[in-house]
Amino acid sequence: MSDQTKAAPSSNPTVVDDPYKRLEITLNPNGSLTRNPNRFPSTSATPDPDPTVPVLSKDVIINQTTHTWARVFLPRQKPLDTNKFPLIVYYHAGGFIHCSAASTIFHVFCSNMALELQAIVVSVDYRLAPEHRLPAAYDDAIEALLWIKTTQEEWLTQYANFTTCFVMGSSSGANIAYHAGIRVAEEADGLRSWKIRGLILHQPFVGGSVKVESELRLVNDPVLPPGVGDLMWELALPIGADRDHEYCNPTTTKGTNLMEKLAAVGWKVLVTGCDGDPLIDRQVELVKSMEEKGVKVVSHFRMGDHHGVDFMQPDKANALFLVLKDFIASATSVTL
Repeated sequence: MSDQTKAAPSSNPTVVDDPYKRLEITLNPNGSLTRNPNRFPSTSATPDPDPTVPVLSKDVIINQTTHTWARVFLPRQKPLDTNKFPLIVYYHAGGFIHCSAASTIFHVFCSNMALELQAIVVSVDYRLAPEHRLPAAYDDAIEALLWIKTTQEEWLTQYANFTTCFVMGSSSGANIAYHAGIRVAEEADGLRSWKIRGLILHQPFVGGSVKVESELRLVNDPVLPPGVGDLMWELALPIGADRDHEYCNPTTTKGTNLMEKLAAVGWKVLVTGCDGDPLIDRQVELVKSMEEKGVKVVSHFRMGDHHGVDFMQPDKANALFLVLKDFIASATSVTL
């Protein structure tokens, strides 16, 4: 990463003392977590609110056995009869261990995104680790895409343009979107009735065995210090997997070979981030690896800010939405 995009180094490097306390979790003897239920408040869907509310939302079941579901966001102002809304399938953040599609921060983020982009957003609720370690979240992500393809949910059948679909995630959700995208690319013929135009990786949560410069420089980061990220990966990865497993580190030899599948289907990929995020150097490396494998990738890295800024501070998300508008317009103009 160039000097022009680096934040000031930490003046007092330390290591986070208790990541369990920082995350407000307790690991139980059976391997499950006890989570602070007040850490991430929830918001109910609003399928038929006051007419002044610009975006409707409702919850739909995907799989009753695994208890997975999705929240669908629909702009109240419908498109013209000859047009339908672009479709964004979204996977929330939370380090694989926290949050849901009902978490208030993601409800607000998706509602604002649906309004600003004039798109239908399907926010997928997936199983969490460590109760369900990876690849469970990837499995749920794929099942959600297949459900969208076949569902008779009226908001989707009436208003979604299935030829203009984007798969998106934030942080760990971006990791899920990436790996789900690779799986879909392997079996693209199974989704020919609707077109995935691209992947949107919003501050993707990726890692590796050896700390990179930005992780060392931002070791005292108040949002995602490396010690907290380490614990999240320890709880999420398959038991026995190290931090260079392709789920965590997509820039290893095995990981970069998987990128060829994205290049083969011709989707565009957007990677966004900021230089106040300890993961920025890994995100830049991810972009370079995709470029080397022939993936049509573009990036947008901004100065300052922090990991998760766009959903933690909704007023700052408008800059991201402008980037997404440009990307969607560009990707939609490409013939697949």
